[in-house]
Amino acid sequence: MQQQHRIIVLGAGYSGAIAAGRLAKRLRREDVAITLVNAEPDFVERVRMHQLAVGQELTPRPFSEMFAGTGVALKYAKVTAVDADRKHVTVVDANGAESDTEELPYDTLVYALGSGWNSQGVPGTAEHAHEIAGRPGALRLRERLAGLNAGQQVLVIGGGLTGLEAATELAEARPDLDIALAARSGLGDTLSPKGRGHLRKVFDKLGITVHEHTAVTEVTPDHVTTADGTTLPASVTVWTAGFAVHPIAEATTLEVSGTGQIMVDATMRSRSHPDVYAIGDAALVAGPGDKPLRMSCASGVPTAWQAADAIAARLTGTKLPKTPLRYFNQCISLGRKEGLIQYVTADDRAVSTALTGRLAAIYKELVCKGAAWGVAHPTLGVPARRRPVVRERALEAPAVSASAA
Repeated sequence: MQQQHRIIVLGAGYSGAIAAGRLAKRLRREDVAITLVNAEPDFVERVRMHQLAVGQELTPRPFSEMFAGTGVALKYAKVTAVDADRKHVTVVDANGAESDTEELPYDTLVYALGSGWNSQGVPGTAEHAHEIAGRPGALRLRERLAGLNAGQQVLVIGGGLTGLEAATELAEARPDLDIALAARSGLGDTLSPKGRGHLRKVFDKLGITVHEHTAVTEVTPDHVTTADGTTLPASVTVWTAGFAVHPIAEATTLEVSGTGQIMVDATMRSRSHPDVYAIGDAALVAGPGDKPLRMSCASGVPTAWQAADAIAARLTGTKLPKTPLRYFNQCISLGRKEGLIQYVTADDRAVSTALTGRLAAIYKELVCKGAAWGVAHPTLGVPARRRPVVRERALEAPAVSASAA
């Protein structure tokens, strides 16, 4: 009897969970054994962590229910190492001791460990700032906010989409607090004039103080210091100034970029190890104009589609598909009642058109629900590619040269 082709997917965020489900739909169970490795037993809607931080309850999404009947095996464990030459992954049980390690061999690896917050090496950030890049951080911030008294200061660092959403959510949920945001650039500089105007209108309405063109150089328990020596009070500092990828890839023999992201071709296949695919934030992916895709759900989902379909095509000896990798809009929630949908070019540059107000808030909510639905129903709507696995083709297929998909 032919041995099943072993596919291991590391990480069950948006990218990893979608890739695992799509592979289950594309390939026959008798031909492949798909294992999804994740430290937590349920899906985390990362785009809603600012909501969790202010006390809102999110819908539980257990993986055991999401993947029931799909044939995907679930392993709740923390990844500690990847040996891309020997083709195995080392994990420790999520609830066990550090000594409880296990090696998982694979034939094909899908690396989707994603990213976490990036302290940017600023002194005091790791010790004193809060982050909302994941559920543990959001819950710690939630507990801290619950203990604040009226009038205390909360300072959000970072003027990107995460910072804008965090500041407005905090101000709407806790109008008794003094909410401020510090940004290296101007408020909404990357948006269109209409988008910037609406953003400022909402910030003014919510009473958020904005410190523009402000670089933070140190974080302490009760204030931050800026590059020009100014001290900004902060009973709580929320750090949203960028993301950093999981460090495991950089410790392997995989070819990685200066940011630690795995270098991939147009099919999300590692340039150095053809049996490894990287998706989501973990991959350095060339988009339109060879511009790297930004770390986001909007980037991660199509890379998951591309990788899963490419793996299935190579294993079954069918034509390699191409998933367009481009942007259409930036969806920004500004609390529960306001939103901003900034339409963009394929390479993510703002155009003049933007949707604002209540309708934009509804639009953003539908996008978030749609992303979660896609993860919760990973095998629906995917045309099956059910040819038997052609093992020789899988082993001998040449790497595809890197280009924009």
